[in-house]
Amino acid sequence: MNSPDVHLLPTALPQPLRYAEALLRHFTALSHVSDTQRLVDSLVEAAIDLTSCESGQLYLLDETATTLKPCANWYQGQVQPLATDAMPSDYDGSQLLQYCLCQNRVLAIEELDVSLHDTTFLPPGRRWRSLLCLPISGADNHVVGLMVMAGYDARDLNVYAKSLAGLASAALERMRLLQRLRTPVAVEMPISAPVIAEDGYGFIGRSAPMKALYRLIAKVLHTPVNVLLNGETGTGKELAARAIHDFGSRRAQTFVVQNCASLPESLLESELFGYVKGAFTGADRDRKGLFDVADGGTLFLDEIGDMPMTLQAKLLRVLQEGEVRPVGSATTHKVDVRIIAATHHDLRKRVEQGLFREDLYYRLTHFPIVLPALRERGEDILVLARHFADKACAFLQRRPCRWSDAALDCLASYQFPGNVRELKGLVERAVLLCEGGELLPAHFALQPEHLSAPPTGNIRERLDQVERNLLLDCLRKNAGNQSQAARELGLPRRTFLYRMKVLGITAKHV
Repeated sequence: MNSPDVHLLPTALPQPLRYAEALLRHFTALSHVSDTQRLVDSLVEAAIDLTSCESGQLYLLDETATTLKPCANWYQGQVQPLATDAMPSDYDGSQLLQYCLCQNRVLAIEELDVSLHDTTFLPPGRRWRSLLCLPISGADNHVVGLMVMAGYDARDLNVYAKSLAGLASAALERMRLLQRLRTPVAVEMPISAPVIAEDGYGFIGRSAPMKALYRLIAKVLHTPVNVLLNGETGTGKELAARAIHDFGSRRAQTFVVQNCASLPESLLESELFGYVKGAFTGADRDRKGLFDVADGGTLFLDEIGDMPMTLQAKLLRVLQEGEVRPVGSATTHKVDVRIIAATHHDLRKRVEQGLFREDLYYRLTHFPIVLPALRERGEDILVLARHFADKACAFLQRRPCRWSDAALDCLASYQFPGNVRELKGLVERAVLLCEGGELLPAHFALQPEHLSAPPTGNIRERLDQVERNLLLDCLRKNAGNQSQAARELGLPRRTFLYRMKVLGITAKHV
């Protein structure tokens, strides 16, 4: 390890010379540590000594950049046990750490406000007032972890950011050296599945296919690989692309969308690559293309399978060389754009048919993600239907609609060729048609050819279903009043309650 550079030293400290001596001492000490766990503990201990904070934590991303794992925890003057659970790399549960990790920005707060800031990641039992959250970059300038320092006193910890970042980078370089020399190592990050919320990244759904989708999205948030989204129309490909951008390391930059099937070839070329003055009739000035607009951010190319072959060649050069040449220009220039493409076509078949370049196909399919069709998502159908109905009622400033069992059964047995987009339209139309406050099968314009065959059953099962629907309708008519519903049906209340229990009717069904 080299001695610290002058630019790492804080200029706002009363004794900069003493601080420089302490920083040099810690650089030297870390360079002689030969155990990786001791190395990360010593790094946090050094940060505690330099800043006089009461708490210090170090988190590192695993090899897949999908899971953030605690590696060192210093509190009350000593090393503390590490948390057992890893966290998703987007740090969705904490806004402060999410901001720091996803935007790669130092976060320093002189006066923490518990009503505004979530500080559950800090040790409990004391009022924390100052915070420094520092992203740590690796050799390729990508974020590899976080250092978190906190103190009881209100003060500006930002003055330590540069020196701590330099110390952390040197320590991590030492760790990489130790890992190359000795295997296994004590704190080598395990490749484990990230903890994913049941609903995530702007999607709504708890089914197994959706949880698998959330895991795939988490794996590419902080990596620069190209992503190809494939799925039927209406499955949410643009929503997935926006999630990868909004929760990833480029979230502070521009997200640009272009549908490759919506423009003729000449217009699409000038839209993507821009043009120079005089390139064609009407080009009276230079105009930036979408690659330049998205420089530093993300460009989402929807329906990439419909892009003309000549433009595919130009796109391939952007992916290979990172260079763009505007229409009418003889020179190229560099851009830094992440490409996320989407299509409902089978691109492999398009390649076999000569409609899509094979070399571009392999460039785009570094990390393919297939979005599940709605009919494969089981219980998500009714969850989405209720969500869309509530939003439609709120938009129309109406009271929420009730759902009849028959309407829910119809939706559950429908195949939804248009997927989530079709479901949304069907529910919004049904809310408009609903006048009695209850959504019925008649309110939904379902195509008969896409309805599943009705379930088979013996006479007892069918009669139970008829009785169940009768009891539910009567309960809803009487606003859940069981005694009144029993009287209306001419049943003793005890018998009515017994039949409710047998048929599995509870208050949540009313």
